[in-house]
Amino acid sequence: MNKILLPLLTLSSTIAFAQQVKQDTTKLNEIVISENRLQMPFSKQARNIQLITKEQIAEMPVKSINEALSFIAGVDVRQRGPFGAQADISIDGGTFEQTLILLNGVKISDVQTAHHSMNIPVPLSAVERIEIIKGPAARIYGINALTGAINIITKTSESQSIAINLQAGSSFEDKAMGDGSGIYGGASAQAAIRMAGKNSGHLVAFGLNDYNGQRYNSSTYDYRFFYQGDVALDDKNKFNFMAGYINNAFGASGYYAAPGDKEAFEIVKTGLIALGSAHQLSKKFSLRPRLSTRYNWDDYRYFRNDLTRARSLHQTKVWSAELNSSLTTSIGDFGFGLESRSEDIESTNIGDRERYNHGAYLEYKTEAIKNLLLNLGTYVNYNTQYGWQAFPGLDVAYLFAPKWKFAFNVGSSQRIPSFTDLYLNQRPGNIGNPNLTSENAWQYEFSLQYKVSSFQIQTGYFYRNINDFIDWVRSSSSVPYQPQNFGNNKIQGFNVMLGQSFNVGTRSAITYQLSYNYLHAGEISYTNNVTSKYVVENLKNQALGRLTYKNGNWQLMAGGRWIERALKNPYFVGDLRLTYGKRNWNVYTDVTNIGNASYIEVAAVPLPKRWFALGTNIKFDL
Repeated sequence: MNKILLPLLTLSSTIAFAQQVKQDTTKLNEIVISENRLQMPFSKQARNIQLITKEQIAEMPVKSINEALSFIAGVDVRQRGPFGAQADISIDGGTFEQTLILLNGVKISDVQTAHHSMNIPVPLSAVERIEIIKGPAARIYGINALTGAINIITKTSESQSIAINLQAGSSFEDKAMGDGSGIYGGASAQAAIRMAGKNSGHLVAFGLNDYNGQRYNSSTYDYRFFYQGDVALDDKNKFNFMAGYINNAFGASGYYAAPGDKEAFEIVKTGLIALGSAHQLSKKFSLRPRLSTRYNWDDYRYFRNDLTRARSLHQTKVWSAELNSSLTTSIGDFGFGLESRSEDIESTNIGDRERYNHGAYLEYKTEAIKNLLLNLGTYVNYNTQYGWQAFPGLDVAYLFAPKWKFAFNVGSSQRIPSFTDLYLNQRPGNIGNPNLTSENAWQYEFSLQYKVSSFQIQTGYFYRNINDFIDWVRSSSSVPYQPQNFGNNKIQGFNVMLGQSFNVGTRSAITYQLSYNYLHAGEISYTNNVTSKYVVENLKNQALGRLTYKNGNWQLMAGGRWIERALKNPYFVGDLRLTYGKRNWNVYTDVTNIGNASYIEVAAVPLPKRWFALGTNIKFDL
């Protein structure tokens, strides 16, 4: 217990969270979030949903979407490389394959392996907010949202401006790990151009990262491009289009097959296109069709300077068609729709594979009963490998006092094995299992929230039971890892969050939030002497916090996270950002990993120690 209390006491005295200052609270509550096809204000949600807004992102000492997510309670970010090189994202003790990733509501999770799901072609400066939906989300998004979903929303174009972010940093130390040499350092540049016309808006964003790596063969280089356009033909008919591309290259020493992969290198290229529209056919009925495609090219080179052996090439293509609609009636709002999806891969060690998925949903929400928010529905799915299944769910919230809200959620969900799970042939390290069945889960969650003015406290408990849980295991180091279905994986969790904003005098303001998550996983029926990848990585304790102090043109943000995973030593990482700025510009300095902690989040990749950075944001109004 002491090893839990000590970090909490440290957090409560030195760090916390940067939520909106008092005057922004109303704005946050009025955000219409996209987790639900019916859509509703954040203040009227009955689910466990957390937001990261653009204002909060601007305050954080972070350089990527991955790093921003690491400050969200219950979200476990396991990076193989810093600065957005690669990360596995899981929610509330699940595996990284059980979290669905979306961009503006379009599913972008990778069908080869979720290692590539965060290969997102959007620079951080173009993000409006990030919505984290915890718990089973199959009723909302269909399959593969078993433990939750993360929806990244890009900025709208209601004004005309050019925003530029420049940053450079270094550890000011030699690359002492392995046989690396030189000083560890790098830089990034981002630009977001927003254009608005009478009936249209456009966002064009660019990003570039170039870091030479904190140890031997750990450099990272990526560039990305993103475009989003919205055109309104009239008040009732609107069209939207988005396209993005990222080229991500990084030294992969220790990523998958340590210690033999010292010379490994990986290049991942991802492109996506989506075209949608919204039509208000009557005062009560709307229709929203959308087409999208995602392409991913993965080139893994076990020997980066010898392409004649141990090279893995994968190409995946996904095509999706959706039709969403909503109907407003006197008894409540109905949502219903269809979607169809094709997935295929061409691979040197997975083979040529394809499968199809078709789904339909029906949803209903009402506030007809005073102080009661009710949302229920079901998603029916057909997959060419796994047949028919239905995923019902129910969300209820009761406002039993002006400042109190009690919520209950129950739902089911499914995760279909990836192509890597099923067919990989990468001996002697890993092999797939074509006999795998899909994972299916039921989850129950209770939460209680008290909110008055800018003070909020929330606590909750959930219980999840996954049938046919999939884990990669092996009986000895002489045989490859292979995924197996292991019956039930039962996990329960408790969480508490405390936050507040208040003014100090006439020029200063303080905001903070503390959170703690405890996860307990039940026994899984492994055979004796089996080594499991999941058990080693399973999150147990997580304490997070941030504190922001504003005084005139100055702002100081301090943040930290204490993490303990099963069979791993806990670690604490603290960060600082000091900013001075005015309306259209600011300069800032970051110090990350202040305590110079040595830690590993996944695989055999030690992450950077203390890091110093200097940056600036400049905005030009057009």
